[in-house]
Amino acid sequence: MHAPDFWWRSPGLLSTALAPFGAIYGAVTGARLKIGGERARVPVICVGDPTIGGAGKTPTAISIAKLLMSQDERPYFVTRGYGGKSRGPLLVSTAEHSAEDVGDEPLLLSRTAPTVVSADRVAGAELAARSGASVVILDDGFQNPALEKDFSLLVIDCASGVGNKRVFPAGPLRAPLIAQIERTQAIILIGKGAPGRHVMEIARTRGATILSAHIKPRPEIARTLSKKRVLAFAGIGHPEKFFQMLEDIGAKIVERRAFTDHHFYSAAEARDLLAHAKKHHLILVTTEKDQMRNSKNPALEDLTAESRTLPIMLEFEDEEHLKSLITETLSRRRS
Repeated sequence: MHAPDFWWRSPGLLSTALAPFGAIYGAVTGARLKIGGERARVPVICVGDPTIGGAGKTPTAISIAKLLMSQDERPYFVTRGYGGKSRGPLLVSTAEHSAEDVGDEPLLLSRTAPTVVSADRVAGAELAARSGASVVILDDGFQNPALEKDFSLLVIDCASGVGNKRVFPAGPLRAPLIAQIERTQAIILIGKGAPGRHVMEIARTRGATILSAHIKPRPEIARTLSKKRVLAFAGIGHPEKFFQMLEDIGAKIVERRAFTDHHFYSAAEARDLLAHAKKHHLILVTTEKDQMRNSKNPALEDLTAESRTLPIMLEFEDEEHLKSLITETLSRRRS
């Protein structure tokens, strides 16, 4: 869905009018957070987002998987597979599955570690354990109580924080902020900004561990786009972040096209992008998630071939602290 602009501003008339519905929704989701779930056969680390929209869960999950692999663990991702047709549980195969089958994020995750798509998180964790996982990384599902989590992290984009601090549909929060913070072991603040500091202050009063991280483009790719004239297009939660990153590396954005999150491009849209780029001598640049959605679609074959991507990576300021927290969790669960 496309997050309405009023979610990210000070509460106005529309947000206030929707506040009673948000209170009801928040009461229900807040109560669900307290429900105990089923325990998986292996430890479960959950990477969640307190708001609707892209805060950086996927790069965070990938970074944690790499950290676990450096410790000789066998992490498997378990995710719902938003935007895909399959309800699972199934093990994602990049050779067999497309974004229409399993969603764009599972395809991206599977490039780092085995990935299970399952609307039923318990069944997904069971398939991962049977397939050889020593630990499950639950990508999203923080607000879903079905599966017990051994360690939960909430990812906050410091530039936007939690918006107007109201619960859906009056704001972007999936549940009351305090209720969510009380169910997490660590808050990951990505980037910088006053909205993020506000969340940090609240989290500290509740005793949550605070970790800082930054998302940055892969330098070897960034150098190839510096000073290039580009047509940037993206169908993600906050496309403006992608555009800003391109400008930060020195790319000259002549035109930008923003689509809704998880947007599936039509053949007509692909032809328009290709024609416009050719006419104005521009390089087409998009996100890895968009490229995942476009691949394996014969109607978008030319768009995929002509588009460059800007891969991103997440770096923790204190990775050793996070590593120690996860190691303690795994040790405690296994003992």
